[in-house]
Amino acid sequence: MSREAQLAATREKILEAAREQFLIKGYADTSTRDIATAAGVTQPALYHHFADKELIFVQVIETVGGELATNMNQILDANKGTGLELLTDMSAAMVAIHPRDAFSLIHGSFQYLRPENQAQLGRLFAQDYLQPIMRFFKSDKVVLRDGVDPATAANFYLTSLAPLFAKFHQLGGANLSQREHIQVLLRLILFGVAEK
Repeated sequence: MSREAQLAATREKILEAAREQFLIKGYADTSTRDIATAAGVTQPALYHHFADKELIFVQVIETVGGELATNMNQILDANKGTGLELLTDMSAAMVAIHPRDAFSLIHGSFQYLRPENQAQLGRLFAQDYLQPIMRFFKSDKVVLRDGVDPATAANFYLTSLAPLFAKFHQLGGANLSQREHIQVLLRLILFGVAEK
């Protein structure tokens, strides 16, 4: 294996390990030592590829967000089922990629990041997370209430997903499938909790 191939393979191992660590533990609770250990490399080797933890985190979110946007846009392009079914499929795609709440993961990291990395994550979040959801809320699959625009609806949706990641208390009870849990939450998001 050439030197370039070895470096590329090591970089990929670092990113795979970082993805697992960050998505499960979050930014603040993941150290470069954790990442290096999980990747089977030394910290100096990690720093040979990445100047700091922030850059690794941004790269992970760029990769994960790109995958999520691709998956959600494919669901929208297929355009199968009702609005609730489409949004259920999109939410299931999010849960499959993110083992914890994506909004809290990304925005919770901002206090630790330099302004340029905050700005980059903000752009990635808007592009890969908000845009596909806004596309859904602009579609003919849903009719928004007066005064609610697709951006507001998409932001509300993303900030309301935390119950999907709770293991102790699940909306609708523990006997439901993951899809049924998603639909309980989505019905609350889309239709509210009260008749009047």
